[in-house]
Amino acid sequence: MQLIRRSELVDTPWKNGGGTTRRIAIGSGEDGTAWTLSLADVAQDGPFSDFAGMVRILTVLSGGSMTLHASNQTFTAKPGEPVRFDGGLQVEAHLKDGPLFDLNLMFDPTICEGDVFRLDGPMDRNIAEPVNGLIALHALLGSPTVDTTVLHIGDTAFYEQTAPKVSLGDGDALLEVRLTYLAQSAAVRLCIAER
Repeated sequence: MQLIRRSELVDTPWKNGGGTTRRIAIGSGEDGTAWTLSLADVAQDGPFSDFAGMVRILTVLSGGSMTLHASNQTFTAKPGEPVRFDGGLQVEAHLKDGPLFDLNLMFDPTICEGDVFRLDGPMDRNIAEPVNGLIALHALLGSPTVDTTVLHIGDTAFYEQTAPKVSLGDGDALLEVRLTYLAQSAAVRLCIAER
């Protein structure tokens, strides 16, 4: 397990002044970035950055919901509910209830497949072992325990070769981020963001 505490993450202001990003980790391959996992403070309405060639899964962690307007479709991102869309879409975000905090998984679908699931307590079980990929467990609510480590809200634990045991009490919740590399020989390294 590699554990990243939220308190260790570094703030990077957006160029448009609309928020802040905290990169948690990236998957670095021979042909560039396979995936990124980051947190964002969204302070105001505005456009999303263009990540053409990537798939984005956005999960609002706290604050209200957010409406995402694209040219031919509209998504509503509600707290704790992952929303998947093309990272190259020209998206305009509208914050319904003011500033919010979200988790973003972005991945190159030619290199890997990604998904995000919400796990709610009470629960005490092993998570399926990652097959040719990795799992990241991100603390959403309460004080979830992975193996014997207590996570605080915003902490992330990475597993590449083992099946973690998750213990969630009433009111605890995790996001399970699962990445699977499409080629058995995919040479993708987990790179923890600079502290």
